[in-house]
Amino acid sequence: MTSSAKARVKVVASRFSILLLSIIFSLSLLPAATADDQSHKKKTHTVSAKKAPVSASKLSRTQRAFVASAELKPMAQQLLENRTPQGYAGVEAYAAQHEKDDAGSLAWMVIGYAHFLDKDYVAAREAWLHTESLQPVLGDYLDFLRASAYQGEQNYAEVIKLLENFEQKYPDTLNQHEVVMLYAGALASSNEPLKAAAVLEKHRQPFRPDLELALAKAYESADEKGKAKEALHRIYFEFPVATEADAALQELRALGEAQPTGNFDQRRMRSELLLKARRYQDAVSELSPLLEIAPPDKMVAMQGQYGTALYKARRREDAQKLFESIEKNEAASVEAKAQALYFLAELSRDKDDRTKQAAYITQLRTLAPESSWMQETLMSAGNMYMLRNEFESAIPFYSEICARQRNGKFSPFTHWRAGWLSYRAGKKDDAKRLFEEQITMYPSSSEVPGAIYWRGRLAEEDGDKPLARAYYQKLTENFRYFYYTYLAHGRLAAMTGDEVADPAPLEKVPAPTAPPRNWNAPEDNLRLKKAQLLANGALYDFAVKEMQAATVGTPPWLAKAISEMYMGQGSYIHSIETLKRTVPGYFSAEIPQIPRPVWEGLFPRPYWDELKRDSEQNHLDPYLVASLIRQESEFNPAAISPAKAMGLMQLLPAVGKNLAREERIKLASSDDLLIANVNLLLGTRYFKHMVDHFDGHVEYALAAYNAGEDRVDKWRSEGKFKDMDEFVESIPFTETRDYVQAIMRNTAMYKMLYPKD
Repeated sequence: MTSSAKARVKVVASRFSILLLSIIFSLSLLPAATADDQSHKKKTHTVSAKKAPVSASKLSRTQRAFVASAELKPMAQQLLENRTPQGYAGVEAYAAQHEKDDAGSLAWMVIGYAHFLDKDYVAAREAWLHTESLQPVLGDYLDFLRASAYQGEQNYAEVIKLLENFEQKYPDTLNQHEVVMLYAGALASSNEPLKAAAVLEKHRQPFRPDLELALAKAYESADEKGKAKEALHRIYFEFPVATEADAALQELRALGEAQPTGNFDQRRMRSELLLKARRYQDAVSELSPLLEIAPPDKMVAMQGQYGTALYKARRREDAQKLFESIEKNEAASVEAKAQALYFLAELSRDKDDRTKQAAYITQLRTLAPESSWMQETLMSAGNMYMLRNEFESAIPFYSEICARQRNGKFSPFTHWRAGWLSYRAGKKDDAKRLFEEQITMYPSSSEVPGAIYWRGRLAEEDGDKPLARAYYQKLTENFRYFYYTYLAHGRLAAMTGDEVADPAPLEKVPAPTAPPRNWNAPEDNLRLKKAQLLANGALYDFAVKEMQAATVGTPPWLAKAISEMYMGQGSYIHSIETLKRTVPGYFSAEIPQIPRPVWEGLFPRPYWDELKRDSEQNHLDPYLVASLIRQESEFNPAAISPAKAMGLMQLLPAVGKNLAREERIKLASSDDLLIANVNLLLGTRYFKHMVDHFDGHVEYALAAYNAGEDRVDKWRSEGKFKDMDEFVESIPFTETRDYVQAIMRNTAMYKMLYPKD
């Protein structure tokens, strides 16, 4: 999934993952920790895992339990997902068959956990009575779960009894934060708020909003209102986008603060965090009163932030007045004025006032020619003209960026864009020069495969087959499975002769980075062994936590193990993302260089039978549909985008309902689009409509699936493209262009990896 496509998708975890997390954190009667907190916690656990001595006996015991319970996983997974009487009976039968070994104990742990999810806490605890043999291996999880069950029964005395020495008993546990919250919650509910506060204070670093809220409530119960306010202020000002921030505000109001009082720096920090989180209207509300009390030396910077928030919140007239005042302020710094000129140019662009836009750009050239704001302004102007198909006007802006900063942030992209638009404008000599410069000046840039391919195309047009063949062959050697390599193979196959030129620019292209060679997991990593054992019980959330803390960083063996864990859980999106981060150059690797399970983790095929059936019924290539789904949702059936597109193929509710009527399928609600089979049936039908609309041209249909049919019709009518290759590279939206190229490339990958299906 492209970075822009990822921004469209909101990941919703699997059903039992959601239930697990919600129950664990609700038991402490407090909200969950934020993502940043989890990240910090992960780092903390990694360090402790590295330092902890490995007990040989414990390692051996864990390995034996893992081997003994290998056949439990499918039964355990079915039970935890559905929790039917048949599921319970199956795992109980397995436990009876293995009552003399650790496999039976793990089965009882799973049975107890299933009862726990059903909120049958007594049955859960009774099941866990049969897990004694696992206590030396998984004791921290078992005690934590027992305490959670007691908390569910509101038996706070037993919670306290179980957890009061937990930290000393299990110094390397990964459940420390959750246990602290549970233990403190039980103390607070037992009318011992000061003891609860003492426990929370001990674990206060690093600051976490859920713990701060619990601490505030404990102090409030102990009538320590000053300390309660201090914790609530920390949440409100330092964690403004956390879920606990609203609760903190309500608590402060209950304590008599209608509006939280903070100093200038605290309030400024809150506004900056809101702005960074793209909560622009909230940032506007915070910044407006701050301007009245800002110190003189910080006033202009605050105005710049306020103007940015106003612009992003679409209060354009207010933003313009503010930036005009900054631009005219003699006391403002060059940086502040440059920022103001950038936004004033943007405001002129929004109004299609090219004269004013050009004037602001001219001012910037004089005031701050090397600033980042100059680069941003030139980029924006070039993009504007490109989107309007005014290539001659766009090229100078892109070229100026490279001329000013050869190695600047935007230079590789804008140099490529200048070359491509020169090609589109019919300036073939300029295009040749710029494509060759792209290869020599930016040989490692992501635009190099395109530059190589189109330089080869120009050589073909000149009738220079040896030169064209040299460029195409370079693609096949260095960029094995890239989109442009897929095109180059076709052109090479159609060419006669075998002579190959040796163009100098290609000497600059570095050899592809070899993928990792060692994918073997160490035999003495206790956390890995615990994770594998937990996975045998389908206790995936606990298992993944152990995996992530198994070692520093994410070496190849760990990424492979985590991916396999996610695949077993059905969380394909996490499998794909884990491996993408670990093997970023996999599209340049040979198939045998990477283990087969890794390829399958990168290109999974869940729901394949249904996907293949629905695709073929609509005369679609199932590999193409699989690739489309990988790009849209990464096989997360519960994915919901900010635009409310839903499910595997990201259907909008209105589209889904219309298609359901056509297919005579009754949808109880839009949530039915999150059912994989339903989404596949309707999604393939929807894509078929698009393919038919464009007379079977898949690339047009894919572009329309991402950007809309009307836009694609407009691009086609205005573009005058010689062939499909030109159309795809000319798609003006970067997201859509990358989307089409990725799906076409990945379709070829699916066919290569699964040739017999």
